[in-house]
Amino acid sequence: MYRAARATVMLAALVLAAGAAPAAADRYVALRGAPAPGPAKYDRVFVNKIGSPRARRVLVLVPGFQGGAGDFTLVGHDLVDRVPDLQVWAVDRREQVFEDTSVLERGDPAAAYRYYLPGVAAAGEPAFKPLDVTKVPFARRWGLPVALADLRRVVLAARAGGRRTVILGGHSLGASTTVAYASWDFDGRPGYRDLAGLVLIDGGLMGTFSTPSLALVKDRLGQLNGSDVFRNSPFEDLLGLNLPWAAGVLAQVGGLLATAQPNAPSLLQAYPPVKALIMPPPFALTNLAAFGFAFDQSTGPAALSLIRVRAGGLAASGDPRGWQNGEVTPVERLARLFASEPANATEWYFPKRLTIDVDGANALRRTAITDYLGLRPWHRREVDVPLYAFQTDLTGGRVLRGARAFVKGSRVPRATYVDRGTTTSHLDPLTAAPATNDFLRTVVPFLKRIG
Repeated sequence: MYRAARATVMLAALVLAAGAAPAAADRYVALRGAPAPGPAKYDRVFVNKIGSPRARRVLVLVPGFQGGAGDFTLVGHDLVDRVPDLQVWAVDRREQVFEDTSVLERGDPAAAYRYYLPGVAAAGEPAFKPLDVTKVPFARRWGLPVALADLRRVVLAARAGGRRTVILGGHSLGASTTVAYASWDFDGRPGYRDLAGLVLIDGGLMGTFSTPSLALVKDRLGQLNGSDVFRNSPFEDLLGLNLPWAAGVLAQVGGLLATAQPNAPSLLQAYPPVKALIMPPPFALTNLAAFGFAFDQSTGPAALSLIRVRAGGLAASGDPRGWQNGEVTPVERLARLFASEPANATEWYFPKRLTIDVDGANALRRTAITDYLGLRPWHRREVDVPLYAFQTDLTGGRVLRGARAFVKGSRVPRATYVDRGTTTSHLDPLTAAPATNDFLRTVVPFLKRIG
């Protein structure tokens, strides 16, 4: 819808991209997606290409729950600087097309604050109009088969032009998507045959996150497919406000304020919905300090547990009070991720069906649940490519237990397991400074050995 016009301009060029001239900067492009429920104009997937187009190895990275391609911008550059002959392709799923990022793209934090936050715009000023979820009921069927069919288009595009070394990876739910892809049956061709390696960044299946029963799956799907489209929105609601876009919008506006006006008094601190969610201290904060307070592992609310980092803490004094780094992620790096456009770090409209399907594929074999949902993770035991898995403090050890179970039940020839469950939070592998990023330090040797 909003991204569609911009992406359409790039689509024709992308189809011919194999012979295109190299570009030094990142390129955010659109690929034709797989046919799926809904109008054909939504059959597209977006990719942020980082690094030289001449590279013969491509690392395709899939974001997690309500994450976007921008999650990988910083670490993507860090990787291509350290791994010879590597390009990183960061994926935005098709539902990114619903986002109205028009004012964020201008880079004006005051304009973004007035436009996106309900009740802030002055009389007569334009204001953000969220997607009318009653107009897109077909998104209730955008589950794992759709996401993997789109992802296969990306993987095959990465293999084009004579390249044969494509590594697939992901963060959180994106890592779950990665092992599902490797095990998937694409009309008789197993997904792993397109790949040279797997990179799991604090995610996966085989018990990593959720192991639902068939009864629970039926109940969740029944609720999703209820007759009231508004009450049974196609999209997840992270903050529980019946506003699926709210978490993404607040993160991006906050990131832009923290990046463009870091030392100015925080605009968001006193905004009632943010104040209720974050519960900031009873003294004034800067934009950067308010952003750090919201997303730091020690002070951020539980609702933001999937995007918390270990950044530091509030300064001891100041009016307004600033932020003091001192842990794994400098808060300025996190703010830059959320402020970036067009490859932003959030997904405002995340399909509930994708969550249901990913959980349903947990066993990575044919079960009553996969038959009920129409899932095809049938080839896990045949997977024969190297695997890397990195674990933070999120799951209490289940990431590596799931990865080991996957390897044990497959033909994976070589596995690298990294446990940072006591020193790293869930988003730190993507945001930490290179000098303090244990994911970067340990995945680089793994990638260098592939291809």
